[in-house]
Amino acid sequence: MASPPHSVEVRTPGDSPRPTAALLSPSVAAPQPSNASRLLLLLTAAVAAATAFVLLRPPITVVTAASATARPLSKLSKPVVLLISSDGFRFGYQYKAPLPHIRRLFANGTSAAEGLIPVFPTLTFPNHYSIVTGLYPSSHGIINNYFPDPISGDYFTMKNHDPKWWLGEPLWATAAAQGVLSATFFWPGSEVTKGSWNCPDKYCRHYNGSVPFEERVDTILGYFDLPPNQMPQFMTLYFEDPDHQGHQVGPDDPSITDAVVHIDEMLGRLIAGLEARGMFEDVNIILVGDHGMVGTCDRKLVFLEELAPWIELKSDWVLSVTPLLAIRPPDGVSPAEVVAKMNEGLGSGKVKNGEYLKMYLKEELPTRLHYSESYRIPPIIGLVGEGYKIEMKRSKRNECGGAHGYDNAFFSMRTIFAAHGPRFQGGRTVPSFENAEIYNVMASILNLKPAPNNGSASFPGTILLPNK
Repeated sequence: MASPPHSVEVRTPGDSPRPTAALLSPSVAAPQPSNASRLLLLLTAAVAAATAFVLLRPPITVVTAASATARPLSKLSKPVVLLISSDGFRFGYQYKAPLPHIRRLFANGTSAAEGLIPVFPTLTFPNHYSIVTGLYPSSHGIINNYFPDPISGDYFTMKNHDPKWWLGEPLWATAAAQGVLSATFFWPGSEVTKGSWNCPDKYCRHYNGSVPFEERVDTILGYFDLPPNQMPQFMTLYFEDPDHQGHQVGPDDPSITDAVVHIDEMLGRLIAGLEARGMFEDVNIILVGDHGMVGTCDRKLVFLEELAPWIELKSDWVLSVTPLLAIRPPDGVSPAEVVAKMNEGLGSGKVKNGEYLKMYLKEELPTRLHYSESYRIPPIIGLVGEGYKIEMKRSKRNECGGAHGYDNAFFSMRTIFAAHGPRFQGGRTVPSFENAEIYNVMASILNLKPAPNNGSASFPGTILLPNK
């Protein structure tokens, strides 16, 4: 059976970059009168966290690039983009330790002043695929890390490489269609056959989390030793840390600093290898994370069983629990009625922490989330407060850690963007932006015609140095 279409909001060259200040603006997430108090608590917490961070971080100097142009290549004959992801690298981690190599990219390149804004939901697979397609999850189809297809009944997991799940066109497929070589070292979606891209053995590594970070870096460096006609122009490199540690201990534990220092050492290894080849200044390196991290403790819990006086939620209705609550009731059960009864209970004062969870019909979610168009998205979505978790039943566990997946308006969900190379001006900061814009930036550097996407076609001109 053919899948229903997913919409793609194509931005035109005249579009201005999508405003991002609105993500923390009360007017965007204006609650209905009956829910004003609970959402005011969430908004106040988000603004307070952002304010505290601004007071603590080093000052930002914005440098304009009006009169600068791209630097000429000295060793390479073609533009090269190396996209690097450090999973779960929350914005602000770069200040936890000296981190000389990461700081070098920031100081001598272009960075997002207040961090990179992930797409919603702020989860690993949806965000990594948005970065390389320029599409929101509702358009590229990867709406969660795990989810069922309501029509076929098939279930998506992070090990699934069937093209039917992965919509849109990732940059390696765009490049392959236009005769440009790519190489991927662990990037969600890279093992999927798309158009002219079939994950060739020479240029595509199948995911294996046990591969040492050093081997990953050295493999990328090896591509720079190939003859010019065999050297990829687009490459990806992926590190699982510090996401792994963040989930275990939260964002403030010393082990996070250790993990970030190790990532910095890997960047140092990469930079040293490129410098030894005389190529560092020729390569456009883009360092990003996919999302941030927030501390969680079991005392910040909402138990769905406490809604029993209003509605009994069956476990098979609930497709994901925390922090993104997604519910698909069976045929014959009105989603609108489920939402109404849940919100009545949550607002009654009789459900512990109920004021920190709000239920929506997906079409009534804030439009800034771009999370309503896909048929794969369940009809009922719950947004929970920053750092809160949801469980079906009350438990006696008392453990703390970290999580992501929350509303991308929360500052804790932001990650880093630092870019260095001939198309990026040194010492420049730009306003924060959504990661769906990066696809067009990379396509522009590589002189590729981008596939239809949700990013602004004019955005590359706001962040890249023009060619001479």
